[in-house]
Amino acid sequence: MTIAKYILVITCFIVVSSPLAVLAKETKDLSTEDIYENRMALYVKTEAITNVPWYYLAAVDTFERGLRRSQKDRPNEDGFIAIYFSEEEWSGVTNPNRQDTNPISIQFFDGVGLDGNGDGKADRQDDEDVLYTFAHYLEGYGVTESDFKIALWERYNRVQSVNIPFGHAKVYQQFDTLDLDDHSFPMPLHHNYSYKNTWGDRRGWGGRRIHEGTDIFANYNVPILATAYGIVEIKGWNKFGGWRIGIRDLNNVYHYYAHLSGFEKEIEKGKVVAPGDVIGYCGSSGYGKPGTQGKFPPHLHYGMYRDNGYTEWSFDPYPSLKSWEKESRRNR
Repeated sequence: MTIAKYILVITCFIVVSSPLAVLAKETKDLSTEDIYENRMALYVKTEAITNVPWYYLAAVDTFERGLRRSQKDRPNEDGFIAIYFSEEEWSGVTNPNRQDTNPISIQFFDGVGLDGNGDGKADRQDDEDVLYTFAHYLEGYGVTESDFKIALWERYNRVQSVNIPFGHAKVYQQFDTLDLDDHSFPMPLHHNYSYKNTWGDRRGWGGRRIHEGTDIFANYNVPILATAYGIVEIKGWNKFGGWRIGIRDLNNVYHYYAHLSGFEKEIEKGKVVAPGDVIGYCGSSGYGKPGTQGKFPPHLHYGMYRDNGYTEWSFDPYPSLKSWEKESRRNR
């Protein structure tokens, strides 16, 4: 369903009681398509009420869904929306009732919780109340890109936690859908290439360290493809990785493509990409000053790094590569 159709449907429910108010808390039995449809309906309804763009709401919701998956002290969401408010934040720090759902007493104790669906309750477990409360927070800063960044900074107080959801918003805005789960193997399958699991192997150049990725060996100038929907976070020279590109996907994962011989023309920092887009070409750059080539056979170093809202760490990309290779062969 397009955004225009969502807006037409949702505006019918702004004044009257909406079916969205009785969305099931249990989503495990729903298809991915149904989950996206319900989630988008919530975003668009909230946009119609607050004028906060749906893709801002989707971006933060997606970012915080990733935080819930990577932070042990945050439970997974029960409903469609993953934006998190603590009990104290929602009800008010001095509120003796941590489960308070009365909007009046919550406001008295300076809690943030609001009634988003007109049922007289401000319920921290209600998707509409949570999303409306967060949209109201964003609305207080304004709806420009600069306003959005300021609001993110005030919420997270971390540069990367501003940049990541801001990038998510750009991706959602460009593709106008939530269904962005496809992936691609990072090289065209008709080229000759080989790889094995090299994550964690020792590396000696530049000091003792472990290999934080998988090496895919191929000929010079074999096209390198984006593996996921995302935004180019960095492009340029690194003394270890040579000519490299970093792309952030919608799971808060940073994809690192190193040792390139060069970049595709239109690839720049801030560029939104889709799986299969050519971003550069296989090479042997790195291990020295800018322009150093040929200290090892041509290959792609592919790394994956997860962000949890506090820090970032590498994890083994080999299982993902095998899965995407199989998926790409099946889709040929």
